[in-house]
Amino acid sequence: MPNINLNTEEPLIMHIDLNSAFATIEQQSRPSLRNKPIGVTNRISKNCCVIAASYQAKRLGIKVGMPLSEAKRIAPGFIILESDPAKYHYIYQKLIAIMKKYSPDIKMKSIDEGIIDFHSTRSNINTNPLEIIGYEIKNTIKREIGSIVTVNIGIGPNQFLAKVAASLHKPDGMDIINHRNLLNVYQSLKLTDLPGIAEHYQARLNASNIFSPIDFLNATSDTLKRTVFNSIIGEDWYYRLRGFEMDNIQTKLGQVGRQWVLNKPTGENNVLTSALQYLCQTTGKKLRYENVDARGVLVWLNLVGGEGWYQRKMFKTSFYSDYDIYRRAVYLLNQRPAGTTVQAMGITCYGLSKTNRHQISLFDEINKTERLTDAIDIINENYGVFKILSANSLMGDKLIKQKIPFGGTEYFQLLISSS
Repeated sequence: MPNINLNTEEPLIMHIDLNSAFATIEQQSRPSLRNKPIGVTNRISKNCCVIAASYQAKRLGIKVGMPLSEAKRIAPGFIILESDPAKYHYIYQKLIAIMKKYSPDIKMKSIDEGIIDFHSTRSNINTNPLEIIGYEIKNTIKREIGSIVTVNIGIGPNQFLAKVAASLHKPDGMDIINHRNLLNVYQSLKLTDLPGIAEHYQARLNASNIFSPIDFLNATSDTLKRTVFNSIIGEDWYYRLRGFEMDNIQTKLGQVGRQWVLNKPTGENNVLTSALQYLCQTTGKKLRYENVDARGVLVWLNLVGGEGWYQRKMFKTSFYSDYDIYRRAVYLLNQRPAGTTVQAMGITCYGLSKTNRHQISLFDEINKTERLTDAIDIINENYGVFKILSANSLMGDKLIKQKIPFGGTEYFQLLISSS
């Protein structure tokens, strides 16, 4: 085996995953449903699908995404409930509060998954082994959220391996991956067990004689970059597999962005570009509200089948207007694999710096762009959010609804004051 250059630092990233979150939360709040096969859907109808299933249902063969009619055939006693967002948001806030007791460096990946980075607190606050802290968090969740709520906890040197660790023994597991046991873990998994590797990427890897996580680990950076992924993504995978952090874009002033989960997955370009332009407009508003410019753009997609795709680029000049963001973002979106069907998408602007756009430029075109952007912002602030927007984003405006942000409240307050 070649020199694989693993990250040998102490694992200080913890991934917390609530098991069958929505279904378990419903069982916690309704004792009569405990130990029964139940599921959650957004709206009960003849053709609805299961978006979350209890472990009792999963053991009978009921899977997420399965039509209700099929679930009923498998288990006639299967109970379906409509989702209750207010309840899940409450649990989300409770989970954040618990995580923040251990580090200010937390990140929520979804309403039921979060990451704690212990690097900044390891030397003087969280000095116990992270495994002990993990069990302490498990007990706190049971005490403060619910006695039947269980979580999987994974600990690793980067976000990727922490998530892999959290998936090893469900439900209610606790695992650590480090440079000492990494090879043994990879030997026990399939390619599609790795987060981000579904059938589409598996086929790409197989075409290059990569059939297992060990093969994946042993592939050279050049092979992954030039042959398998045909982009910088391949180099990211080379280091990610070895425990180096490649999934946390760090910038001095952070990053801003917006995402959207499609009600109906699609590959239609007109729908995707319209939605992307609307996302770019909301992202541009955030940039200007924070008084920053950006240089980097990342566009990501979650595809039907479970695989993910993203493309990013750092540009030579900074930008802040909706059009400039969209022009760069659509350039990246157009590089997506042909024939893909998208079920979620998002854009992130990074490489942020304090703006200098309020300084009068020697070039009149730059001044015109600033004056036009400011005028549109003033009208929207006085008459309602996005009263003026690009014609191409009208479809996106109808499809994408404003929601209360899960992160900081500053942008939420901006939306309220503008409405």
